[in-house]
Amino acid sequence: MTKIKICGLTLPKEAGLLTAPEIAMAGMVMFVPKSHRNISPERAEEIRSALPQGVKAVAVMIAPTPEQAKRAAATGVDYLQIHGEIAPEVLRQSSIPILKAFNIKDLGEYERYRQEEKIAGFVFDAGTPGSGQTFDWSILERIERDEKLFLLAGGLHAGNVEEAVRRFTPDLVDVSSGVERSKQEGYGKDPDKIEAFAEAVRKANVNI
Repeated sequence: MTKIKICGLTLPKEAGLLTAPEIAMAGMVMFVPKSHRNISPERAEEIRSALPQGVKAVAVMIAPTPEQAKRAAATGVDYLQIHGEIAPEVLRQSSIPILKAFNIKDLGEYERYRQEEKIAGFVFDAGTPGSGQTFDWSILERIERDEKLFLLAGGLHAGNVEEAVRRFTPDLVDVSSGVERSKQEGYGKDPDKIEAFAEAVRKANVNI
């Protein structure tokens, strides 16, 4: 059964929106200053503390330094999600499992990371993560599945996630902009969009 990861939380009050039983993970962006979803480790810790019981917290970063990875882990998150290169020191020193995110352009590295014990799973995202853009899903048909987590991201929303679940039965579908208010509305997570997304996943799970 496919679960949901809601990514890009920026406020503790948004944690209270993640009550649908399908929601299993929540992501928080750290050390990515160019992202409007970027938050401090202190804010991330507040959000993590406010999450509903059973929802795992994920620190989302791009090629973090060992110090950044350590600081993110210290917030009490359950996973580090890393886009870009993962420094050997980060792999060696991490005290928690890592989700390696591929932005389609770097899929050639999949087999290498697949052999790493601390890599708990993979996030398959669009060329520009967080952009709300989809990608050619047929690329994923060549990916050999194993016991590691398989997360599908990139432009998912209530209108297309049902097809994604039926086609790939990922362990989790990962959504950020698809459950967000517009820039004009001030961004932030939209409770109605979250519920619509969860309902679409619920329907897909029933019909698989």
